Amino acid sequence: MSTEAGQLAGKTALVTGGSTGIGFASAKRLAEEGAHVFVTGRREAALDEAVAAIGSARATAVAGDVSRAADVDRLYAAVRARGRGLDVVFANAGTGAFATLEETTGEHLDAIFGTNVRGTVLTVRGALPLLNDGASVILNSSVRADDGVPAFGAYAASKAALRSFARTWANELKGRGVRVNAVSPGTIDTPGLDAVAAGDADPAAVRARFAGATPLGRIGRPEEVADAVVFLASARSSFVLGANLYVDGGENQV
Repeated sequence: MSTEAGQLAGKTALVTGGSTGIGFASAKRLAEEGAHVFVTGRREAALDEAVAAIGSARATAVAGDVSRAADVDRLYAAVRARGRGLDVVFANAGTGAFATLEETTGEHLDAIFGTNVRGTVLTVRGALPLLNDGASVILNSSVRADDGVPAFGAYAASKAALRSFARTWANELKGRGVRVNAVSPGTIDTPGLDAVAAGDADPAAVRARFAGATPLGRIGRPEEVADAVVFLASARSSFVLGANLYVDGGENQV
């Protein structure tokens, strides 16, 4: 499909954590549907590679850490300078690591909640003055918010917080015609999964365990989540508000 004929032709989107994995796949799909996509992340070189892959005419990289207010302000200054506002915000940036309750430290909590919760709040709050009427805000939650995977408590709690925010913000912003929803991926084949698995003594066993817990019998692809993000970003989901769309191969459904 040409970008001119896409569902999001003429729209402006933002994807945080957009240099790899689900974020990159989503930024690429949004651009393919016609949106100009602002992509942010902490690694400038990776962002430049992502923009080159998407196409510089369709994407703008702004390096920064969404847990830092000054970086978020700088990001939105770039969006404001373009003069088109925002039609789509995909608050995707996140991090995770294993730690049992006994092993959990303040530093572990700060790292997880700093990016996953504080970063999402700063991202969406900062977007408010730029959101066009009818904009779509999508939060990246997780199936882990619903279960009790051992040693993944902080990550799960942070993602449960995002699911709760999606409901609250949907009510707060509905008067502007802004729709807020969440997407909850299952286990997806991303660098983040590799990093989490690397924290275990047997990374291959971690991946096999996650795949085995999925009724479809495999780990998902970032592009499969990106398709769900495009749906929530587009007018095709115009009657979807405060929802949580699972993309988990049935893991938490059957």
